[in-house]
Amino acid sequence: MKIMHSRGARLLALAALVATVAACGLPRPGPNKREIYAGSVQRKGDAFVVEVNSRVTRATAVVPALGFTDAFKHARKIGSDTISPGDKLGISVYENVTDPLLGARGQKVSQLAETKVDGQGYIFVPYAGRIKAAGNSVEALRQAITRKLDTQTPDPQVSVIRLPGDGSTVTVEGGVTGQGVYPIDASTRTLASMLAKAGGVSIQPSVALVSVTRGKTVGKIWLQDLYDNPSLDIALRPGDRITVEKDRRSFTALGATGTQTRVPFDTATLSAIEAIAQVGGLTSNYADPTGVFIFRNEPAEIANAVLGRHDLVGDQRLIYVLDLTKPLGMFNARDFVIRDGDTVYVTEAPFVQWRKTLSALTGTAGSVSSLQSATSSLKSATGL
Repeated sequence: MKIMHSRGARLLALAALVATVAACGLPRPGPNKREIYAGSVQRKGDAFVVEVNSRVTRATAVVPALGFTDAFKHARKIGSDTISPGDKLGISVYENVTDPLLGARGQKVSQLAETKVDGQGYIFVPYAGRIKAAGNSVEALRQAITRKLDTQTPDPQVSVIRLPGDGSTVTVEGGVTGQGVYPIDASTRTLASMLAKAGGVSIQPSVALVSVTRGKTVGKIWLQDLYDNPSLDIALRPGDRITVEKDRRSFTALGATGTQTRVPFDTATLSAIEAIAQVGGLTSNYADPTGVFIFRNEPAEIANAVLGRHDLVGDQRLIYVLDLTKPLGMFNARDFVIRDGDTVYVTEAPFVQWRKTLSALTGTAGSVSSLQSATSSLKSATGL
């Protein structure tokens, strides 16, 4: 009977010791499942905790809507010889007379080299006056000059060559091989062809974002979409600014994952299962596959759709829960779209804290034993 009482006392003492060690706050990467659920709105907390299912994946499947407006898409290609303000023109006039109108006596050909089109789109030709050039083709301008001179010199033969200047150019900058100012000519009248003219893109196409600034309007498109769908290509206009930059979106991975860090997106769309794989997957010795959480500030429109409500206003804190052990868990994780700024957090398995507690107890018992041995050795040496 005394032995049983002694064992019972030891068990009670061990339980008290375990509780004491656990209460001391053992190291861990973050909150456990119980603590997360305790902070839900349903339990007077400040965040909605929602289990992911097919309905939730559909309601939250929002990706950046990129593409060009109708104004960009419906703009026709400008002719390779269409003249713009800022262009330079080479004009030659041939007169089959002894005393020409434009040249010296006996000179058959008069050249007006690099005649610049002014800001209003006009040029000046001696004896022909001020002529509208911008918006016309080279042939149309040639005919206009011929008509002006024809009344003053017999059968003038006019030649006009367009030399692209400041007006018929676009600026290409950012992640391209050759940044610079390029003329719009017969081979570079579209966005894709101009990017090729600039030496191609120097960053990974899957994360390359291309923007075109035209006046006060900006259009954006994923480079991969431009490659995959030639119909999305647009015609360029003088003064366009083309910028290629790497996708800046990212998510944060925390908890029992292969790595804990801020992770940039490596594709235009990223699912929860891809995000987990991108950081090395779940840590097999620590992770709880029933406790994969995505923390997000959700716009009211989506939050209302997810929660089946209509009264929420402003951004809402939502915590989405994925249970990878359920039959559809992996499918839900595959279909759930990760967005910019999300935090993906994986909780530790419940037994991990027990293992840490036992390890701490073992270490404590070992320390006590070592202390007792040291004390005995000291007593022996001093004869006490």
